[in-house]
Amino acid sequence: MDELTGETCAMCHKKTLTLREHETEIPYFGKVAIFSMDCSSCGFKKADVEVLAKKEPSKYTLEIENKDDLKIRVVKSSEATVRWPDLKITIEPGVSAEGYVANIERMLDDIMKVLEFQKESEEDKAKKKKIRKMIDRILDVKDGNAKLKVIVEDPFGNSAIISDKAKKEKLK
Repeated sequence: MDELTGETCAMCHKKTLTLREHETEIPYFGKVAIFSMDCSSCGFKKADVEVLAKKEPSKYTLEIENKDDLKIRVVKSSEATVRWPDLKITIEPGVSAEGYVANIERMLDDIMKVLEFQKESEEDKAKKKKIRKMIDRILDVKDGNAKLKVIVEDPFGNSAIISDKAKKEKLK
């Protein structure tokens, strides 16, 4: 792992930013570089994953059907869009988007944190009820009592759902 310390942070402008680059091999996916930066002064963090081989634009679709599917790994670059059509949630790439390697359960946990925050701050009862239904659906999926579809689309091919169950196609 390569590491550079004492760099200038783009947020707080202090020389407390650490840059890291780590190359690794991910089964079924190939060699990738994982980049991250974090500032010990202001807490700024950013990460990304880049495939070291040239890839075609890709779209992966996975139907989460049971508890075992929660262990499936996902490689997501900062350029990827993640869609949860059953929940009507789309996570678009953007300035604050990060790349990561995580399992389905971790991705669902992250969505739940956002939904819980939204539920607590929402004053409209109808919207609050809708958020509660989304949370209940995720909990049912985590308990193995419901199905859920996830789609990862990457125009640069730097993302993947690493499972034989995932359907891969060229992104149009």
